[in-house]
Amino acid sequence: MTDDKITEFNSEYEDAGVIEKLKKKMKLKASVMILIIALLALGTGTLAWFTLNSFSAVDSLEMTIGTGAELRVSTENHGTDLELYTKEITNEMINEYLKNYDTSLDKIELDPLTSDKGIEFFTQAGTKRTANTGGYLEFPIWFIATKEMYVHLTSDNTANDKDDGTKVTTTETGAKADVVNCPRVSFEEEGTTRIYEPNISTPVAGQTTFDIPTPMKYTDNTRLFHLDKLTPKKIMVRLWVEGEDPQCDDDVQNAQLTVALCFMGTDENNEAIA
Repeated sequence: MTDDKITEFNSEYEDAGVIEKLKKKMKLKASVMILIIALLALGTGTLAWFTLNSFSAVDSLEMTIGTGAELRVSTENHGTDLELYTKEITNEMINEYLKNYDTSLDKIELDPLTSDKGIEFFTQAGTKRTANTGGYLEFPIWFIATKEMYVHLTSDNTANDKDDGTKVTTTETGAKADVVNCPRVSFEEEGTTRIYEPNISTPVAGQTTFDIPTPMKYTDNTRLFHLDKLTPKKIMVRLWVEGEDPQCDDDVQNAQLTVALCFMGTDENNEAIA
């Protein structure tokens, strides 16, 4: 073999060795990154803002919304035609609205987000998210009543033989059961919101929230908005998982969650309208 051939052979061998070393380094780097991610997940499991994956698909939520006497709802504005309004908002009605976003409840995932007023939502890094495509659920409810009234969120059932009062429940046990403390629901009327926080605790993210008692007692604090007689009103409902909530940690990821919302109308003295 000539000197030139030997030099060429050695050069190719060295290049191959360098490439092989680089491959080993790349593999090692990837392994280290995976290990770091795993350690981070273990190390932050007791903190708010869970660290991996998403929360859960919205098809694990049962959005059952009942209404009290004289009060009707729809996801569309039907003017004063009461026959086109119903006593319940179903998942099918919400899915019909979500067609505007080319999505449906079973495709939406709830990520941990935060919001001070329940209108705009941000990740832990401060990135703004978009309704029905970015980690939270948003849909309108049009309310109409045959009498003037104040509309409240209520834990009361709409009938003795029903179990449809407002509540957030889970079938999970142990640490996963804390999922019932993580969601928030906001009700926006022309830029003004009320935020429902089940099992209310210390305020986070600058929020002013409210919970409702069981058994129900109607007060000014449980009022959501006012309705004039036969005047439809649009309320934008938003559901999210509050990342600043101390219980929103890795333990509750992929936990099953059921949210039921029920509304009742009262007079100015907070007496239920029969």
